Order: sequence, then structure tokens, then C-alpha cells
Amino acid sequence: MHASAEQQFKGARPIEETVARAYTFADLSSYPAKRRFLIRAADLTFFLLIKIIGRTIRWQVHGWENWETATREGQLPIYTFWHNRVFLATYFWRKRRIVVMTSQSFDGEYIARFIQRFGYGAARGSSTRGAVGAIIEMTRLMRAGSPTAFTIDGPKGPRYVAKMGAVLLAKKTGQPILPFTITAKHWEARKSWDGFQVPLPFARARLDIAPPIYVPANADDATLDAKRDELQASLDSINQ
Repeated sequence: MHASAEQQFKGARPIEETVARAYTFADLSSYPAKRRFLIRAADLTFFLLIKIIGRTIRWQVHGWENWETATREGQLPIYTFWHNRVFLATYFWRKRRIVVMTSQSFDGEYIARFIQRFGYGAARGSSTRGAVGAIIEMTRLMRAGSPTAFTIDGPKGPRYVAKMGAVLLAKKTGQPILPFTITAKHWEARKSWDGFQVPLPFARARLDIAPPIYVPANADDATLDAKRDELQASLDSINQ
């Protein structure tokens, strides 16, 4: 069934169009005028906020050798982190053409636009809307040379519970999962499901990168579950 879905997806769009689509603003003509305005306003607001605060952050990096391992000999990392660390993660890893899954929704559209301003790509879909298509699109983009990233407990939680998306993508592509977390003094949105973190200006931020995780191409369901548990343990460890 998965093979059939991938064949249909491949037949729908050449790889050049898939790559261009990931890094280009989507057409907003299907939205009413008010929503088009709100998407553009939210896009610019988040872009400027992240850019301005991000420039003031003082970084401390631990585990950079793990990034070097995950990028050795042309490997492409599947960056994996918790949803509430999006703010600083977006700034730190900018301009690397990393493809991120965004939902097929109003919120997903303005998120796609501001991350594209930072040099990211967007694969439309989520764990609740269009997930299969987005995983196939991310697989194709990795094969075309783009690294990818997952907010692994998103889009709606539970908070700090790893889902399977990065593990499935690692199995399909043979590329390493690279867990990381960022810790900084921050303001927390307590009413959001993830406790979204906005760092304080001029804060010191610590980036922790864990060793890469590899998933064999012939992994069965039990192996996939074990790899997800390994990813969960790795993120829990560096998050402490």
C-alpha cells in the first residue's frame, strides 16, 4: 500500500517541481483576502521576532562532533527536536536548506513562509493532515540532497513524546536521525499544549546534540518501535 502511494505521488510531480515547491512561497489565491493578509502579517512578525532576538543570543554548543559524524561522507541528518524549541532551532540551523514538515492549514502556511525566509524548505503535511504525502515528499527531497527536520512531538502532542515520523524517514532513506535540544532562559506560553518557549533577549543558549541514530532498511515493526524508544531516550537524556 505504501509503495502504491509513493508511485502515485512520484507520478504526480517531477523532482525538480518538488524541490522548487519546498523552497518557494505557496500561492495564497485560494484564501480569502483577510486570511491572505493575516498569513503575510504573521509570517513577517515571526520572521522579524526570531531574527532580532536570535542575533542577541550567546551560544554554547555541546556535541558538535555528533553533527560532524552525521554529516560525514555526504550523509544528510534528519534533525529531531521538541516542538517547544522551534524558536531558537529555527535561528541556529538557518540557511542549510533543511526541509520541515508543515501542516496543510492556515497556521501551517504562515509557518512555511517564515521558515522559508530563513532558508528552510517546507513539506506540506502533518501527523494529522497529509502525513503520508509529506513523508514521501521528504524522502524524495532527501534523495535530491536536502536534509530534513521533525518537531517530533508535534503538531499537537503529547508534549515530549516522540512519534514515528523521523524513524520511518530514516528507514526509507538510510540517513541518520540527529536528536538535539536547545535550553535558554525564556518566556513560556503556558496555555499552549507544548509550553512554547520564547527566549529572552541576550540570553545564553545551550545547544546539545546527541549521537546519530541509524535505522536499517529492513527494519520490522519491532525494530522500528525499538528505534523510536531509542530516540525518546536520547531526547530525554539531553533535555535533562
